Amino acid sequence: MDQTVSSSIKFGTDGWRGIIGFDFNMANLIRVVVASCQELKFQYSDNVKSKKILIGYDRRFMAEYFAKSIIPYINACGLEVILSSSFVTTPSCSLYVRELNILGALVITASHNPYNWLGLKIKNFQGSSVNELFTKEVERRIKLGNITEPVNLNYQIEDIKQIHIKKINSYFDMQFILERLRKMNIKIYIDAMHGSAAESINQLFQDNAGGVIQGIREEKDVYFSGNPPEPLMNYLDQLKDTLLRKTKEGFKTLGIVFDGDGDRIAVIDEKGRYCSTQVLFPYFLHSLGAKVKNNHSVLKTVSGSDVITNIAKSQNRNVIELPVGFKYIAEKMIQEKTFIGGEESGGIGFGDFFPERDALFASIVLLNCIANEEKYLCDSLDNIQRNYGPSFYERVDINFPDNSKKNLLKNYISDNIPKYICNNKIKNISHQDGIKLRIDNNYWVLFRFSGTEPLLRLYCEAPSKESLKNTLHWSKNFIKNIID
Repeated sequence: MDQTVSSSIKFGTDGWRGIIGFDFNMANLIRVVVASCQELKFQYSDNVKSKKILIGYDRRFMAEYFAKSIIPYINACGLEVILSSSFVTTPSCSLYVRELNILGALVITASHNPYNWLGLKIKNFQGSSVNELFTKEVERRIKLGNITEPVNLNYQIEDIKQIHIKKINSYFDMQFILERLRKMNIKIYIDAMHGSAAESINQLFQDNAGGVIQGIREEKDVYFSGNPPEPLMNYLDQLKDTLLRKTKEGFKTLGIVFDGDGDRIAVIDEKGRYCSTQVLFPYFLHSLGAKVKNNHSVLKTVSGSDVITNIAKSQNRNVIELPVGFKYIAEKMIQEKTFIGGEESGGIGFGDFFPERDALFASIVLLNCIANEEKYLCDSLDNIQRNYGPSFYERVDINFPDNSKKNLLKNYISDNIPKYICNNKIKNISHQDGIKLRIDNNYWVLFRFSGTEPLLRLYCEAPSKESLKNTLHWSKNFIKNIID
């Protein structure tokens, strides 16, 4: 394994990641861990008197090994270690930090990335992801050189997941949810994608959900069935087959999907339609907002659907648009009272829970909404489309084999923005986290470069399938010569 120290360790939208044995190796990890611990200690020691750092890890190849290997280097920073007793979701770690009032957490995970990736997420004492200013300081410490000699001290081992399970249970009547769903003749399948959220549903319902709710792909598989553990339709063949089989048996079916470290969610509704956060966020806002009579803000990213804004306005809620990355939402949730916040890629956070995205909590909110309303998700989504749409959305990822073209393409797009797209006049141009060209309500296109991968993400929302198709076609042609 190559142990060369990288001279350019960079943090993305949520943590640092790299290919195992190359960018992500023990030498690099030690430097990142030491710098992170030093910065946690420097920034937050006055906020919390604890010197404890939680180490969590997901189910990836060597994740547990790396988690245990960094303990002496955390000790060397004058900090005490709590190690998770088993694989655990990132939200479980975040909640533990907040509930136990400790300094922070380091989570060994690569989230939704392919099987050969691993990484590190940093959580502050409030349980949320650290902001960009924090990670810039970590990068600065790494460049200055922060080698330290390991110190072997005793450490705690704790069952981190159980605090998370108990906290979620305190918000809901699980028996009520099961009884209502059973009455609705619906079968729900939870696809853990072999990730850290596996077996959590059974624990939440205390193994009483078998006739209504069942988990699939819960066994450990470091190859994640050959696909990245990302809740996208292309990676959900087993779930789709299961739902189709049960539908033919006469049941309504619903599929819920978690990503590799359990902070992102997606759904396949009773009509077999894939539902990203662009669809789920409006549902949560519409369903919960009708019952909760406060005026707390709604937080969305620049890539979030306009339907969110339309619903929020109908509830007299302020909408704040932020860069992509849940750390920006989490930071804002801490600063002011927030009703709900979410991002396009699957992360949703609820203001009355804690400032972090949590797929497990979101899934129970979803089931509770369905049970309370005694209304299938697909019917509610159709009503939202009728009242706040129409809206059709798609994201296309364009790979950059040669990363040197990145700045060239950025400049090309900025310098060549036309007045019209597909005969529709551009009304507004935003440069917040990308280049967003707005044509109308529910109609825009966004060019944005990924913070963690060599990708250009092309986002589009349009009022019809034809408009969506034509606008994406125009967008691809617009950049084609530079890409090629």
